[in-house]
Amino acid sequence: MRSDSLFKEALEVLPGGVSSPVRRFEPYPFFAKKGEGCMLYDIDGNRYIDYCLAYGPLILGHAPEKVISAVCEQIKKGSTYGTPTKAEVELAKLVIERVPAAEMIRFVNSGTEATMAAIRLARAFTGKDKIIKFEGAYHGAHDYVLVKPGSGATAAPDSPGIPTDTIKNTISAPFNNEEAVASIIEDDDNIAAIIVEPIMANIGCIEPEDGYLKFLRKITSENGILLIFDEVITGFRIAPGGAQEYYNIAADLVTYGKIIGGGFPMGALAGSREIMEHISPAGDVYQAGTFNGNPVSVTAGITTLKGLTEDIYKELNKKGEMIRNGMKDILEDNSLEFYIAGLSSMFQVYFTERRVKDYTSAKTADLEMFKRYFHGLLKGGVFVPPSQFECCFISAAHRKEDLDMTLEVMEESIKKAIK
Repeated sequence: MRSDSLFKEALEVLPGGVSSPVRRFEPYPFFAKKGEGCMLYDIDGNRYIDYCLAYGPLILGHAPEKVISAVCEQIKKGSTYGTPTKAEVELAKLVIERVPAAEMIRFVNSGTEATMAAIRLARAFTGKDKIIKFEGAYHGAHDYVLVKPGSGATAAPDSPGIPTDTIKNTISAPFNNEEAVASIIEDDDNIAAIIVEPIMANIGCIEPEDGYLKFLRKITSENGILLIFDEVITGFRIAPGGAQEYYNIAADLVTYGKIIGGGFPMGALAGSREIMEHISPAGDVYQAGTFNGNPVSVTAGITTLKGLTEDIYKELNKKGEMIRNGMKDILEDNSLEFYIAGLSSMFQVYFTERRVKDYTSAKTADLEMFKRYFHGLLKGGVFVPPSQFECCFISAAHRKEDLDMTLEVMEESIKKAIK
């Protein structure tokens, strides 16, 4: 069966033919058959060098041997128990070793669950109700964070089905803007937390400006507000200790997903003992889940974290620089207006003359140009996320020859896209 005919069948049984909206692109998405290393294969017989990597979890590549072997051994012993396991304690210790600000951790099932729990915990700990998030940031698909830009009377849900009353305590601010955040806090003493992606990886890939995260740390500390780092994407990717290590900022709470599950569904919430012991059953802030600490996901997480050596991070950084520098050369040679974003093993291109520093500037990108670029890459055997507002990722499985081939395909795609 081919992807086009299977998509027609999918439309009859799956809303929009997919199980998550970002997977849909025109005229139809390809259906994956298998992944191996940095390669993704579809049911039509095509092979792609993969820079989507399931939107970030697969830092070691598809089906790494050690992870798959460990998971298979665990599955033989059972897929879930409803009781604690030794593996949960081992993974908790691995995370705490890497993240100095994390003294305790609660495992959940996704990044969405982790941010939900973090916000509830912050409100309980501070006795305040409101949170500040940033325009364009994605913290999962729950009601409190699906908010359009604006606050107060101008705030609006970002999806039908969310009552306006639900988001009345969520304030949306522009990223990399100190004055906006300072003004909100000065006018409102009911702010429980600021939740931030240290690198805005859900509107492409936008780094914090110099000193911005330090500013957030300072203003939250001075005003009794918790600083929550959403490291669902950056956690264990840009450094062993994630963005907290990379930028030398200690958040009060940090949320994880993607890499911590080693390619299997899992999320986590971590922080100081003082805060985390408010979570039930140690405290009275309720959080629970049948599959919390699932032994299969935990096993994959342990094996993945153990595989992320210092040499791996050095190689990932080199590969990221190679891709970003190569893309820059190609775009300059073709006299295009562009902005290359990213660091470590993350990258994205915006076809715009603006420096992209927030949601407003990201929206100036030429989306039609990006669409042509994406389809050109796909035709050439390179798969990146189909949306301008997603981040591309490199894995340990990508080789230099894969990156060289990718840059050749990118050059051809760019030339065709501008004709």
